[in-house]
Amino acid sequence: MEKLTNKEEEIMHILWKLNKAFVKDVLAEIKEGQPHYNTLSTIIRNLEEKGYVSYTAYGKTHQYFPIISKEAYKKRFMNTAIQNYFNNSYKNMVSFFAKEEKISIEELKDIIALIESENSKNTNS
Repeated sequence: MEKLTNKEEEIMHILWKLNKAFVKDVLAEIKEGQPHYNTLSTIIRNLEEKGYVSYTAYGKTHQYFPIISKEAYKKRFMNTAIQNYFNNSYKNMVSFFAKEEKISIEELKDIIALIESENSKNTNS
């Protein structure tokens, strides 16, 4: 899975939201920094070349849809981020967010409860 630019990722989020869309539909969803129609069309074609989207042709018009799920992309993105920025350590990642005060004690308790719950499911299986 080839890495996406920020703009490509923004477009993918729109396509995941809409499920399928023509270029004009995607354009209508962009609130700030709206690109020219032809520029957006090129970005979407790049996403197709990278294997993220496909299309159904209606004459000369194409209706695009994602072929990579948001979940699959998120998993790949997070694994890469943890590997590149946190030395492949989830502990380092959580510590980073705790130090930056981006995660509360209550949220950490919820995470611990979730892990304990998952562990008990796996040991009971």
